[in-house]
Amino acid sequence: MGVTSSSLPAAEGAVPARRSPGRPAVPLDRILAAALQLVDEDGAEALSMRTLAQRLESGTATLYRHFTNRAVLIGHVVDRVFGEVELDSAALAEMSWDQACQTVAQAMFDALGKHRKVAPLLIEQTPIGPNAMMLRERCLAVLLDGGLSPGLAARAYATLARYVLGFAIQLAGSGNGAEQKQVSEYFHNLSSTEYPATLAVADSLPVPLEDEFAFGLELIINGLRQLHTR
Repeated sequence: MGVTSSSLPAAEGAVPARRSPGRPAVPLDRILAAALQLVDEDGAEALSMRTLAQRLESGTATLYRHFTNRAVLIGHVVDRVFGEVELDSAALAEMSWDQACQTVAQAMFDALGKHRKVAPLLIEQTPIGPNAMMLRERCLAVLLDGGLSPGLAARAYATLARYVLGFAIQLAGSGNGAEQKQVSEYFHNLSSTEYPATLAVADSLPVPLEDEFAFGLELIINGLRQLHTR
């Protein structure tokens, strides 16, 4: 997905906050906290300059002091989430490249899991805020230091990032415990004549989304190991 001027980080895409008569300025951190809360509660599609201004009990002019448009606002909200990715730099330095990649991908998924409705915003533009850039840099450095070629490192990171995003998008619709129990009971009550294979694995169905993610991530990492050894 291409990068446009509307998706640039604050230093390049946002307008400087300026004083004007009327409502008092609202701090950027408070705006972003309210925007993320709005997405958490009502979904990504609910985020607009008008709805955010209403939540802040302010006017849209207050927001335009910080952001030229909604795309710039989204870039900031997304980067705030990337800032919540928890990584231990010292621990990463002790890991092999494949272990480090797996750790980074899992940490990204866990951060998005705290904000289950934010993932659709990542589809709208390539994340290039400071937190996203630093995370990308650290992961690419791990791959390059592990001996992967620049081309393979770039494709590996892109694949991992897309994989994380694909599962994160499903988080908003993942069933609760009661629904999972109902689905499990449905599989267990299937006809052994019509669905013998499904019934045979019914004790393992449905697979929790988090387990699916971890299993698929291991498959990707194993594939990268094989490519690297070639």
